[in-house]
Amino acid sequence: MTAVAPQAPPARPPRRTPLWRRVLTPVLSLALVGGVFFWFLPQFTSLSDVRSAVLSMSWSELALLGAVTVWNLATYQFVMVATMPALRLREATVSTLTTTAVSNTVVGGAAISLGLTYSMNSSWGFSRSRTSVSLLLSGLWNNFAKLALPVLALALLALSATPTTGRVVAGLAGIAGLLVAVVLLGLLLRSRESAARIGRGAGRVASAVIRPLGRPPVSGWDRATTKFRDRTALLLRARWHWLTLATVVSQLSLFAVLLVALRAVGVDAGEVGTVEALAVFAFARLLTAVPFTPGGLGVIELALITGLAAAGGDRALVAAAVLVFRGLTYVLPIPLGVGTYLFWRHNRSWRREPNSAPRTELVPETT
Repeated sequence: MTAVAPQAPPARPPRRTPLWRRVLTPVLSLALVGGVFFWFLPQFTSLSDVRSAVLSMSWSELALLGAVTVWNLATYQFVMVATMPALRLREATVSTLTTTAVSNTVVGGAAISLGLTYSMNSSWGFSRSRTSVSLLLSGLWNNFAKLALPVLALALLALSATPTTGRVVAGLAGIAGLLVAVVLLGLLLRSRESAARIGRGAGRVASAVIRPLGRPPVSGWDRATTKFRDRTALLLRARWHWLTLATVVSQLSLFAVLLVALRAVGVDAGEVGTVEALAVFAFARLLTAVPFTPGGLGVIELALITGLAAAGGDRALVAAAVLVFRGLTYVLPIPLGVGTYLFWRHNRSWRREPNSAPRTELVPETT
């Protein structure tokens, strides 16, 4: 009699996120945005006031505002090129504009933009691991900048005026977060054993967080962090200074658009100084570390308008400047990103075979 092999139990279908949970986040985001634009903002200004402020700008002010806007759009490509050896500036431009448009318009767009980045880079011959290293390093340095800017602003304020208690607390929180992040990165890169320990610790924390959601514990985080360490140590030793410079330039270029918008609508340095504007900008940027809404829509406007008005700016002019700033840095990239996405979809001249992108001395053979 032939023995019958035992049948494996049928695989359990993946757990679907409950409908209420999938609906709750977009609804809360829409409620926040609606509250800011339809209740909070009308208390400061009106669309007619914003239109009047824009029309009152001189041609030289409009030209300067346009120049800093174009420069700001170009600067984040420098970060991508620094973290992705052999990536061309034109490819970085298409990738960043497209993914920014997605992040600014879709709830949960950050996850979608990550997948889009992998697809674009793959079409240009870059492996998934090279893209992962680039995304992780650029994301780390971007968060370092968000934590460091309030510290810098607080130090500059201390030299020019007595900082408030709220600013001191926020600055100390930024220092603490920055120190923790730097120490963890140092331990991660020091040795493979340190990287594995950090991965196991992070895995335990992640498992504890998702356990109430009925998810199984995560696994393999020690191997993932070790692999990340091996792939990034060489790149960071060679390019950490270029990556840092590109990140600082990108952050300050975004601030330059806000500062020029303030001056162009009539908020002069006697009302809101450059250092005060930098402090408000830095703390508003810190809020975007938690993605409440796509591109910080509503959150950024709320933080900037209240902070700049509290610093001494005319409420209506401050609101107009913030709306101009957000129009140039949040709205403008959306149609540009649609155009670059369509270009990527139809352009075949840049395509390469999978994993055939040029290698450099900074790309290990295992990457």
